[in-house]
Parts: sequence; structure tokens; C-alpha cells
Amino acid sequence: MAALQSLLIAQGLADDKMLERAARVAAESGRRLDHVLTQLGIVSEKDLARSLGVLLGAPITEPDRYPRAPVFPDRLRSKFLRKAHAVPIAVEHDKLVVAMSYPLDAFTARAIAAAVRLPVVTEVAIPVELEAALDRLYPEADATAGADDESLGQDGFEDDTERLKDLASGAPVIRLVNQLIARAVESQASDIHIEPAEDRLRVRYRYDGVLQEEESPPPRLSAAIVSRIKIMSKLDIAERRLPQDGRLKLTVRGQEVDFRVSTVPSLHGETVVLRILDRNAVELDFANLGLPSVIAERLTSSLSLPNGIVLVTGPTGSGKTTTLYTSLLQINSVARKIVTVEDPIEYQLGGINQIQVKPQIGLNFASLLRSILRQDPDVIMVGEIRDIETAQIAVQAALTGHLVLSTLHTNSAAATITRLRDMGLEDYLITAVLRGVLAQRLVRRLCPHCRQSYTAPDELIEGFALDQRTDVWPIKLWRAVGCLQCRHTGYRGRQAIAEFLVPNEEIEHLIFARADHVAVERAAVAGGMVTMFNAGLDAALSGATTIEEVVRSIRAEA
Repeated sequence: MAALQSLLIAQGLADDKMLERAARVAAESGRRLDHVLTQLGIVSEKDLARSLGVLLGAPITEPDRYPRAPVFPDRLRSKFLRKAHAVPIAVEHDKLVVAMSYPLDAFTARAIAAAVRLPVVTEVAIPVELEAALDRLYPEADATAGADDESLGQDGFEDDTERLKDLASGAPVIRLVNQLIARAVESQASDIHIEPAEDRLRVRYRYDGVLQEEESPPPRLSAAIVSRIKIMSKLDIAERRLPQDGRLKLTVRGQEVDFRVSTVPSLHGETVVLRILDRNAVELDFANLGLPSVIAERLTSSLSLPNGIVLVTGPTGSGKTTTLYTSLLQINSVARKIVTVEDPIEYQLGGINQIQVKPQIGLNFASLLRSILRQDPDVIMVGEIRDIETAQIAVQAALTGHLVLSTLHTNSAAATITRLRDMGLEDYLITAVLRGVLAQRLVRRLCPHCRQSYTAPDELIEGFALDQRTDVWPIKLWRAVGCLQCRHTGYRGRQAIAEFLVPNEEIEHLIFARADHVAVERAAVAGGMVTMFNAGLDAALSGATTIEEVVRSIRAEA
């Protein structure tokens, strides 16, 4: 263990004080040091696995290396393997390869070798992946299967809330829910969808905006799993007829993670969606969002103005709130008082006053905005302008010397002016307060480990006028392939593609002339704006994404 500690220090993953603290906790609790290191958040499971691999000269077990069926099931009991955190993988060169989350445990390796009468070679397993393999290969050994079938049946769930609470508080269901959440956080999913069907319980994780189905828990546990999540979120488990919303905070693999929880009744039970709000997985920086430097500079320039309204537009799930948070952090300082009104608050920002909307008690955007103006703020962020009342108060705030940031649902920057007009704002007010509009979409980034370049066919070059966007010949594009790093999707992460409209004199004339969004966009392009679609083509030419992604995210909604 001393060698492991020295290696962690050499790799810059921990320092002496951290390791002393972990060693003290391990001694007091009687737990192994590796468990304490991950639970305290000093070292992540992946980093610890890599360090163990370096220390032992052993490879990391990849997820697709785990067998399809148990190896030596007649000689190795599932109960022993679960307790030892080990999974036999295959016999190779007359040796049994075993994945272990703690390969320094020589006793387990010797015990397995004695049981199968073969030498054992160990590989280093990432715990969350090893647990998933154990659940798949040894379902009969799962703690959930050890519970009494009658007590886990669906009969009586509808009428026996206390019984359901007992099941949801039992070790089998707690362990299962914790595993579902841990896997999602570890694999950097953004949402967990739990959906009961007639004969199964479907679980899906959302990666980079696209849902992927995961291994389903036993359907008999549907109601207990939903109840467990409701208990964790402080929701009413007896109320199954109405939707409920809640939040919870958990320490997952040593990291504190917030979750937004929504339950909705459906035909076969309640569906649950957990939005994962992992502040550590989100980098609030314009460059990391994928915004070009030109747009970032124009947006920053608008944010430095003393008053006015700056809007971020796009459909639901296009990253508007993340862009606003990044903007707030850019201008956050001791000299500026910043207040936000949100529904809901997604991430907590240091030094910024964040207020949650509560419509059930009359605390909506408009009423809160009125009260905030009496708090002497410099900058106000309104989560969304949804109605004329909120829009009018926002305009009033901008006219009286405040900088207002907000979002709107429109398909383009130019369409924002039409939308504000349709909401009931006068043209002279729009021109007086509007300082800039950022319209954006999110496209999936190509996985840098497996993407492949190819020569663009003539049809694509002609159809998208690609020859007018690059001087390089032949024109190269990139395609998604798929590998372990990107879960075989070909994509890893997302980035914004955007357009930024700054109202100039020509656009102001068009607003007063009540011109449509097409004319406004034409004038903006003449003034130097790069349209969102062209920005997407530039991203595709640079190898950041694909033409297909750009068309899917923009043309489908245009």
C-alpha cells in the first residue's frame, strides 16, 4: 500500500496531507485505504484503477472484455465473487484471467487458483463496470433475488404505502438504485430515465443528447425503485396520481452531485427522470462550449455594457442556461451585484444571488423581478421570458440602468425580434434595450480517438457550397466510427454552434418598418454575422462534428 501511495503522489493525484487524512479515516473505520480514497473524493475510481495498473504492470479491463456467460460457475460461487469483487474473464494460455477491483488482494487470487486448479492472471477492474458485470452474469446472486418474492410482488403496492416504504428502504433496492445512479455519473450521462412497461422496467441513460438503453432491473421492483428515489428526493411516496418534482444531493464515487428529479404517472406506473447536475463535469468557459472566438468577443462586449437586454435563444436542451451561467461568471466581480431568477436553479454559482421560482405560492418570474429591482442589482438574469408581463418588467429594468440576461424560444437570432413583437413589446422599446441576441444549438462532437476523414463527394460540395468556405483542396470531411472511448457511438461530448446578432442602424430601421425575420437576418449577415448553419459547416470542415449532425440539429428545426 505504501508503494501505491508513493505512486499517487508521483502522478500528482494526491499529496501527503490527503493521504495522511485518508489513512487516518481508514484506520478509524477499519476500511481499506483504496475505498476511503474514492469515497472522500481524493482519487476517482478510474484514476485509482490506472495507478494500480501501473503499479502491477497489469492492464485495465475494458467493458466489452467481460464474458457473456459465467466462467467456472460450478467451482466459483457468485457469493464469493461478489464479496471478493472479482470476475473471472476467460482461460488464456492455460491461465485464468480474473478482473479485480483490488488486485493487491493476493488471497483472493490464490483462492480462485486453488478452486479452478489453474494459475491466475489478474487485470484491474473499474468498480462500477465490475459491479455491472456481476449483476449481469450472476443475477441469481443479486441481493434483490434473495428477497422474498411474495414481498417483492406487485400485489398490494397500490394500497399498502407502509409496506412499499419498507421495501424501498431495504438493502436490495437501495443497492440497486445506488448502482443505477453511480453508473450514470461515472459514464457521464446527463439524464436517467426509468420507465415501467407492462412486462419490464426500462432504464435509459442520455449521452450527448441521445438516449441509450441500459440493462433492465427486475420488473417486480418497479414500484420499490420509484419509491426509493422519491424517498431520497423528499417526495410523497403515497402520491402516485400527480406529477412531483424534487432535488437530491449524493456523494457518488467521492464526488458531490446534484440531481433534479421528476415523476409522472403513466399507464404501468410512475416514470422517473433524474437530471444529473454534475458541476465537476461542466466547464463554464466559452472556449469549452465551442463558441468561436469572434462570437465570444462580441458576447463579452455586450455583457460589459451598463444596461440593456442580452438574449440567448434556442429550443429546449440547446444549452441556453449553460451559456448564461458562463456569461455570469465572466462578469462576476465584487463590484457588481448579480441576481438570478430561475426555474429551476441548475448549478450553484459562488458570489451570485440565485432565487428559485415557486409558482404554487405566486412566486413567478414577473413578481420576483419586481421585488429584485428594489434590491439594487447591477445585473439580473431571468431564466426565461415567457409572457408579456415578464418582458415588460425586463425592459423597464433595462431602461432604468440594469443589464438583463435571459432566454427565449426561437429558431434564429433574427426571429427573436418577431417573437418579442408578437408578445406585445413596442418596436421602439425593442430598439431601445436590445443589445445582442445569441442563437445556438448543440451538436455532438466527433470522438477524437476513432473519427475518420474522407474526401467530400461532389454532391455535398455543391449542395452546401463547401468550396466557398475553405481554400483547402481536396475538401475533407469526417465521419463517426465508434470505439470504447465513445461507447461505440462515434461521438463524445457536445459543443455549441451559434450566431450572434447585434442590432445596427439598418436593423433598427427594419424593426420600425416591421420587416420579417428574413429581412432582418439578411441585414445582419451583411453586417458581418455568420449564420448558425454556416457556423455548423465550419465546425464540420474543421473535424469537430459531421455534416449529418449539423443538418439534424438545425435544418430539422428550421
